[in-house]
Formats: sequence, C-alpha cells, structure tokens
Amino acid sequence: MQSVQHEAVPGCELCAATQAQLIVSSANWRVILVDDVNYPGFCRVIWNQHVKEMTDLSEAERQEIMQVVWQVEAAQREVLQPHKINLASFGNMVPHLHWHVIPRYLDDTHFPNPVWAAAQTSGPAEEILSARRERLPQLIRAIQQRLSSI
Repeated sequence: MQSVQHEAVPGCELCAATQAQLIVSSANWRVILVDDVNYPGFCRVIWNQHVKEMTDLSEAERQEIMQVVWQVEAAQREVLQPHKINLASFGNMVPHLHWHVIPRYLDDTHFPNPVWAAAQTSGPAEEILSARRERLPQLIRAIQQRLSSI
C-alpha cells in the first residue's frame, strides 16, 4: 500500500509546527522531547503526514518509523537507564500517527500503571527528577547521533 498524501489538518496539535522541543526531523518524521515535569526524557515520534494508522503507510515507511522508535528507545536506555521503556501508539484523542516513547522508573508517579492512569504515588523527590533532567542534553545528542543515518 502506498502512503496516502495528506495536508496538515487545522486544529491537529501534531500537525502544528509549535510542538515541544524538536530533537531531530526528516522529510517523513520528527522526534520531539515532551515537556512533562514528571517524565524527563519522554519523547514522541511523529509521522509528518496526517495519517491515522500504521497501515496507511507503505511497508518501507512502517519500517522507517519503527526504526526511529527503536533508536529513541535505545538512546533512552543508554543515557537514562530507566527500569522500563513504555511504547504506545493510541491516537484516540489525536488521530495522527505518533508513538510515545516513555522512560519509566520504579519510583515514578504512576508505576506500574500507564502514565495516563491514576497516580499511584507522589513520585520521586525533586532532586531525583532534577538529576534525570540534567541528562536530557546527553539524551538529545544520543538520539540525534543514532538517527543521523536514517
């Protein structure tokens, strides 16, 4: 199946150019750092064309976006050393193909539940979150390096 060409959809927050911090982009996709105080390193991989589902992409495009997701995950594991990485692609609220790549820790606010569930605890102390945020420049460089050849 060939990818369906779509223009930006008015009101789609993922089509908008004013997303969170852009880490790296290509003609087909971009990776942003989500500004989430409780989840430093939370990234989103967004397919640039406004398509709803993975099957809207050609097989080569599906492989390309998943390679990006895997490389972001690998960079997070290397730099942040989380307990677990959560990968999610819902699109129920924003039907524009994107993947959430979320580093998780045993002490995070929602663990072991998804970050969208009810909070389980108040989360880690501010100094722990600060230490995790201090690694973000290194994470950004690692992601850029890993994706420089894709």
